[in-house]
Amino acid sequence: MHALDVLGDPVRRRILELLTDGETAAGDLGSVIQAEFGISQPAVSQHLRVLREQGFATVRAEGVRRIYAVDPRGMQAASAWLTPFERFWRGPLAALDTELARGRRARRAAGPSEREDDDREPPGDREE
Repeated sequence: MHALDVLGDPVRRRILELLTDGETAAGDLGSVIQAEFGISQPAVSQHLRVLREQGFATVRAEGVRRIYAVDPRGMQAASAWLTPFERFWRGPLAALDTELARGRRARRAAGPSEREDDDREPPGDREE
């Protein structure tokens, strides 16, 4: 199964989101997922199994509980697949960051009195 096939499922994505906060017991994951998606405990277990088998989650026993955590290998595989496509969003995001920084510099340079004027309508736009 391809890394993006694993991440394509909303249930598995949500499980991974929950795991980003740290290790979580299978029962706690199951409770949240069952409530949010209306699926059975066995269905949640299947999703957890897929995440384990595909390298997105690890599990360890703690008594009778199973504790899950994010396994970085799966995320690295997804990232490696996406890397050739980064050029499609990195440039535009960098340009946006540059424009936002210019705007912040301009507002700082304008000083507090002129910044307050920014909220007013430009003189040519007033209806008289």
